[in-house]
Amino acid sequence: MAGYTELTGEKIRDLIAAAIEARRKSYSPYSHYQVGAALLTADGQIITGCNIENAAYGPSNCAERTAFFKAVSEGMREFAAIAIVGSPEGEELTQYAYPCGVCRQVMREFCEPPQFQIIVAKSPEDYRVMTLAELLPEGFGPENLYDGIEQCAGRE
Repeated sequence: MAGYTELTGEKIRDLIAAAIEARRKSYSPYSHYQVGAALLTADGQIITGCNIENAAYGPSNCAERTAFFKAVSEGMREFAAIAIVGSPEGEELTQYAYPCGVCRQVMREFCEPPQFQIIVAKSPEDYRVMTLAELLPEGFGPENLYDGIEQCAGRE
């Protein structure tokens, strides 16, 4: 990946700090669970997102997807890592906030599972790092559709 940003301890702490700041912007009047995310592009930019809820529930959006959609809408397509923080409203970070299944699938759309790293954190010093492949084994991605479409069209 051209321009790939190495995920150092300092970069991880920067991502976590950005996710903590994004969490402060959470709009979560129904669940009262505030989440922030900081997405690292391959060229080193950090794009943040928070969870945004809706009274109808279905239109709500997770912090991770907010960050991805912001980045993709600005033309970014290569990503290295994401940091995620979350806990109930009014609390400091007391738990690791893992991405939901929908967010994992969105990550799979834009990221290479063995390389893309997911950081869940309680603080810049207390975090876990794993790959998308670990959180979404045997994931379904764009290549599954392309192979099927090519085979149906009689192309190899």
